[in-house]
Parts: sequence; C-alpha cells; structure tokens
Amino acid sequence: MIHSVKTTRGLLAGMFAVAVLGAAGSAMAGDALSGDKIKSVMSDATVEGKMSDGSAYSEFYQADGTIKGKDYKGQWTIEADSMCFVYGTDPKKMCFQVGQNANGIDWLKDGKVDGTGTVSKGNINNY
Repeated sequence: MIHSVKTTRGLLAGMFAVAVLGAAGSAMAGDALSGDKIKSVMSDATVEGKMSDGSAYSEFYQADGTIKGKDYKGQWTIEADSMCFVYGTDPKKMCFQVGQNANGIDWLKDGKVDGTGTVSKGNINNY
C-alpha cells in the first residue's frame, strides 16, 4: 500500500509539473485577446517591434482605422478576434490574432508567434 501511495503521489506531482509547464509555454506566446480588447489596446497607439523574418516596424493605429508609418499609410480593422491590415494600393489583407504578455504583444498566425512589439499610447513618432 505504501508503494502505491508513493507511486500515486509521484504520478500526481508529474501531472502537476506538466500542467504548469504547459500553461507557462502557452502564456509565453501571449494570451490571445478578444476583438474588443484588441481594439481598446491598439486604438490611438504606436506599436514598434520585429516580425519573425527580422524586419522591424513602427506604426501608429488611429482609432478611425488609419495606419500611419514612416512614409506610408494603410487601414486596420478588427474581424472577429483578429486585427487585419491593408497597406497602400495593395488589396491583400493580412490578419493576425494579437497576444498580450508582460513585455508587450505577439502577432499570432496559425497559433504561432509571427512577430512581437511594444505598445505606447499616442502617436509617439508623429507619423
């Protein structure tokens, strides 16, 4: 009986460790925000960061849906629980879920982090 209690305790401890590590792993990617929360975080805010391909970006997201960057403009919308972007005359729409973590945001594509950024309220770069 003692052996089975130790085995059960060991099994439960192992299951707890897996659950904690699993939760920490998913939190590292940033908890996905709802569409309403994305809108409140991103409206009238500047986001600066890098995408997974190494390209840096800095953009101001006006509350009316206008994107302003250095030497370019675009439009942003919220569709369900994703933030979508259209730039210039290119009609191609790109949509990302937005994850929020202690360091800022994650741009999530197909459940994977495709970029990161920090959010500052206001048009800090005067775009």
